[in-house]
Amino acid sequence: MQKEERIKTDWTVFAVSGGFLILFIVLSFMDSAMVGEWITTLFNYSADLFGAYWQVLLFGNFAIGIFLAFSRYGNVKLGKMDKPKYSYYRWVAMILVTLLASGGVFWAASEPMYHYMTTPPLFGDSEVNNVSAAFAQAFMHWGFLAWAILGTLATIVMMYVHYSKGYPMRPRALLFPLFGEKIFHKSVLGSAADIFSIIATAAGTLGPLGFLGLQISYGLNHLFGVPNTVSVSILVVVVLVIIAAISAATGVDRGILLLSRVNVSMTFLLGIIMLVIGPTLFIIDAFIGGTGFHLQNFFAMNFYRGDNAWLGAWTIFFWGWFIGYGPMLIIFISRISRGRTIRELIIAVSIVAPLVTNFWFSVVGGTGVFFEIENPGSVSGALNEAGMPAAVMAIMDQLPLGTVMAVAFLLISIVFVATTTDTMSYTVSVTLTGNDHPARWLRVFWALIFGGTTMMILTIGEGSITAIQNSIVITAVPVSFLLLPPLWNAPQIAKKMALEQGLMWERPRKGRPIKIDHRK
Repeated sequence: MQKEERIKTDWTVFAVSGGFLILFIVLSFMDSAMVGEWITTLFNYSADLFGAYWQVLLFGNFAIGIFLAFSRYGNVKLGKMDKPKYSYYRWVAMILVTLLASGGVFWAASEPMYHYMTTPPLFGDSEVNNVSAAFAQAFMHWGFLAWAILGTLATIVMMYVHYSKGYPMRPRALLFPLFGEKIFHKSVLGSAADIFSIIATAAGTLGPLGFLGLQISYGLNHLFGVPNTVSVSILVVVVLVIIAAISAATGVDRGILLLSRVNVSMTFLLGIIMLVIGPTLFIIDAFIGGTGFHLQNFFAMNFYRGDNAWLGAWTIFFWGWFIGYGPMLIIFISRISRGRTIRELIIAVSIVAPLVTNFWFSVVGGTGVFFEIENPGSVSGALNEAGMPAAVMAIMDQLPLGTVMAVAFLLISIVFVATTTDTMSYTVSVTLTGNDHPARWLRVFWALIFGGTTMMILTIGEGSITAIQNSIVITAVPVSFLLLPPLWNAPQIAKKMALEQGLMWERPRKGRPIKIDHRK
């Protein structure tokens, strides 16, 4: 019997994390301005004190992962399974929807435009191609480093601890190489790791859910004259939660896999259509030029420390968001990556997924920047006046079949966020039970909790959505220390598994090399 089968639902972690969420909502109802001030203050402290650490953490995670992928450890198989359960396409599809769904849909339309309108401070005083600089900055925020922190080194550690050692699949498993088995037995530190991870995930999931409710409401008003009210936004969230709950109930192998495949297929189709009917050459130039500019200035952009206000609003905000999401996505990627090699994992998460994401940003954002250059104010005006939902609609308005494209864009956004919600419901349930097949009721429960909480927040006002999105940066502070040990534990574990799988030589102190083969 594996150790995780003897572990039941951790009601302490359940009560503390759920209680914190409820307390946040109650305080927001009582005095949303006060809660907003607290979050803003803590957000600023977090960005100032931990921003530089996060920049080093993400870069180190990416660099060490790439080294492992192309070293002799790259052939190590993960998860004690000879062959992968999912095809490469299905596997990558489920990986892709994780980060893109959390905000990439609308940021793809807006972030390149923001950086085009106001050149990032690193390049503000130099003669640069502001189009390439704009896309390079967006590529950095949603590219190689962002993806790597979500599922590379820590995934290696998680899969080893769970599948090879038999311990529960919980965020605290990342501390097992440091503290041993005691981290799973009434450990205050272990419980804190799980609790902070769940709270960070809740903040990161509720934000996109509530934000999308507002986005869809705006889009329906823009396209069909439907009243842009809180009631409509809540109705959108209800539909999202129903889809997510059904998907969560059917599990990874059915619901989440199906939604992911539909999601990626729809995104691919919409991207191709926009590429064909939109400014094709400009989009391709934006992708290639932005990628080249990003690689040319890779280190300068990743380690820029000049403008603290700008960093807090952009790079550090994103890094905190992705760090906060990290433990839960690590659990999810560990669950679907059995049978893959370290090389396959690193390349898929750190290279393939970022390049696909960047091309998506080029298609959507490039279309917007092109129209802005052709007709100044056509997109930026709407963006400045009404925010990201207006930018998306302004871009679609200028395409052939604009209404059809706008509806398709809203539909794909709904599926994206529904996929995020069911994935996060699954991973939170895994954290509470330590089992990668948690009870159906628990998965559905968390999907409903995410939706119900979001609906309550929407009644408070749009400012609360922003507060929740900022709060994930605060909860990312403790989570970021949870993601630090894998930087040295993952290479050690990779070496150990390489020896166990007979993939390398172990030299004794004296005598000839002896090949260790533990596969017998």
